[in-house]
Amino acid sequence: MIETLRNAWKIEDIRKKLVFMMFIVLLYRLGNAVVVPYIDTELLKSYFSSNSGTILGLMNTMSGSALERASIFALSIQPYINASIIIQLLQIAIPALERIQKEGGEEGKKTMERVTRYSAVAIGVLQGYGYYVLISNGMSGSSFLEAGATGFWPAAVIVGSFVAGSTLLMWMGEQITEFGIGNGISIILFVSIVSRFPSSIAGMAQSIMSAPSSWWLYVLMLIGALAIMVLIVIVTNSERRIPIQYSKRVVGRKMYGGQTTHLPMKVNMAGVLPIIFAQSIASIPATIAAFVPRWANSTFITKTFGTTSWLYMGVYFLLIVFFSYFYSTIQFNPIEIANNLKKNAGMIPGIRPGRPTSEFIQKVLTKITLFGAVYLAIIAIVPIMISHFSPTAAASGISLGGTSIIIVISVALETIKQLEAQMLMRHYKGFLE
Repeated sequence: MIETLRNAWKIEDIRKKLVFMMFIVLLYRLGNAVVVPYIDTELLKSYFSSNSGTILGLMNTMSGSALERASIFALSIQPYINASIIIQLLQIAIPALERIQKEGGEEGKKTMERVTRYSAVAIGVLQGYGYYVLISNGMSGSSFLEAGATGFWPAAVIVGSFVAGSTLLMWMGEQITEFGIGNGISIILFVSIVSRFPSSIAGMAQSIMSAPSSWWLYVLMLIGALAIMVLIVIVTNSERRIPIQYSKRVVGRKMYGGQTTHLPMKVNMAGVLPIIFAQSIASIPATIAAFVPRWANSTFITKTFGTTSWLYMGVYFLLIVFFSYFYSTIQFNPIEIANNLKKNAGMIPGIRPGRPTSEFIQKVLTKITLFGAVYLAIIAIVPIMISHFSPTAAASGISLGGTSIIIVISVALETIKQLEAQMLMRHYKGFLE
């Protein structure tokens, strides 16, 4: 990876893209330090430190701690991600949207992008207003607004700042995609998570200094984290290749086709989305309890629905498996693949075209999805189990969790692939000239 970055930096065009990307990232980090007025950030930060297991804790991790600081980028890119997922689901439920995406060509693609942007702004307004309501009178019955910060004007300023910051961040991500390297939204999410690592590592170092006898526990945690990283890299690059044979065709005096290729199927086809969905749903009881003063300090609620309880881990596991199958079914259609192969005179050796081909592909998809779902569940639950058996690791259960590690490694691998592809393209261009 370091060699790829060094070679990419030597190419002027790619170097300009890297510099532009780093400039946008710098602006993003500076924006995270701009605090929205009328909010008592010290009280808000103390609340997040004691309620990291709620949905707000997950959103805080994805925003690079901007949510607990109440900065203009507090909503991060969550509205855009939610809008993208909703539009993808609507394309399956509404055939008209699917036709626009598939048959509209480049113009149809731009239309769906505009719909996604407008939807992201609308979701940002809802989330911004919901966050304002929570910090004003919904978190354990206490307000985190400054004294006298009531009325329409403070509410308009707070909600407007959150929505404007989220919209600006969406635009910055699109600029990285167009003029930089890789997917801009993924890069911003990557930077948000990585920005929390120094404070988490510093917290671990402080814990070791306060309890020197437990240093071996952190060594084991480090070895486990490295092993998980290796597993993520292997599974992320793994795919099941189904051989495809195309029949030979004679057109005039020439013969076409006859080549052998393969149909790649990613082992972890759904990516990190099942973990995000499952974590959001499984954290709902703990989140509701945190908003009710009578339940916030209940030992029964904490032990039953807390993020380190066995009930939470069981529900979390089942939800990850469910969403893995759900998203794989949406993303990959065996019947459509089989029809396309039949139209292009392609077939799987030993499998008849048509329905037998779709059934075979569906069988393979079911098997690899099960493996990918169990893999995601293990990656997500191992840090929680460590937090359950080790109280010293409980504070960092989310910030150093499996979700963050998968996102960071996946984005890093994808960015390196983008760099290698652009370097290869320029190599062939120079050769042809």
